[in-house]
Amino acid sequence: MLVVDDNKVIRQLIRVNLELEGFEVVTAADGVECLDLVHEFCPDVITLDVVMPRLDGIQTAVRLRADPRTGHLPVAVVSACTPYEVDSGVAAGVDAFLAKPFEPSELVRMVRRLANREDSPSADGRRGAGTAGSAAG
Repeated sequence: MLVVDDNKVIRQLIRVNLELEGFEVVTAADGVECLDLVHEFCPDVITLDVVMPRLDGIQTAVRLRADPRTGHLPVAVVSACTPYEVDSGVAAGVDAFLAKPFEPSELVRMVRRLANREDSPSADGRRGAGTAGSAAG
């Protein structure tokens, strides 16, 4: 699980709620840091804030989708979810949206759903490579 948000308090809130549910969580403060970490950590799910310095969440999603190594990863936007953000996110290939402020239970439900997608191919393109049910990453 990779949580990307420039607000430290929100990053920690998301992290704690997901760790309580058994997820291993790594955090990043912006899109540039996300793109640096994603290849080291290989997360099951990535959550992105939209408004961040250096590289915003939408452009981060575009870059993740364009990279064959990360194009298959489930990506969720956790942000204000304005119509512009949703439209831009859909165009960028974002899989799910969660509006701030959110209920922790909604966050956990969304991440579980994305992490357990049966139809998501593995990094080599095969379906069901044995990691679909892994919450730890």
